[in-house]
Order: sequence, then C-alpha cells, then structure tokens
Amino acid sequence: MTVSVDERIQAEWLDWMRYEHIPEVLATGCFEEYRMLKLIGADQENGVTFAIQYLAPDSKAYQTYQNQFAPDLQQKTKDRYGDSVVAFRTLLELLG
Repeated sequence: MTVSVDERIQAEWLDWMRYEHIPEVLATGCFEEYRMLKLIGADQENGVTFAIQYLAPDSKAYQTYQNQFAPDLQQKTKDRYGDSVVAFRTLLELLG
C-alpha cells in the first residue's frame, strides 16, 4: 500500500498506524508481518509518502483479508482522515 499523507497530520497518522491500524490488520490473522517505509527524495508537494507492506503466507490469506476485512478497515481510515490521506494498493509477489 502506498499512502500520501498531508504533512500537517503526519505524526498523528504515524501513531495511529503503529498503535491502531496495523495491529488491527495483523489481528485478522491474514498477514505474518509488515514493513512501513517512508519514501525519500520523492516530490513531497502533495504530502509525505509512505509504503506499508504486509506479508501474507499465501494468496488464499490475502483473498480472505480482501473479502472479509479490507472494506471495513479502509472505511475506518476514510472516516478518520478523509482526503488528508490518499492510498493506493498493489499486490506484489515475493520472488526470493
């Protein structure tokens, strides 16, 4: 997931991600671990950009997450932050 965050709320958003959202995602049991990264050197004109990677053990676990948990968790983010946080999601395959 790549996320652009309005720099005015960056600190609060990071705390929310670390202590609320990411623990909720991991509590679904669909992911084994995560990584949160900040893009460096990118154009920060429209906000600060982060990448959050969740590692699923297999595609079935990912599909379970998408079908059963993602809509509610994404709506919680939208309700809390509105247009101050813009995310887009991509699915990556770990090759080694």
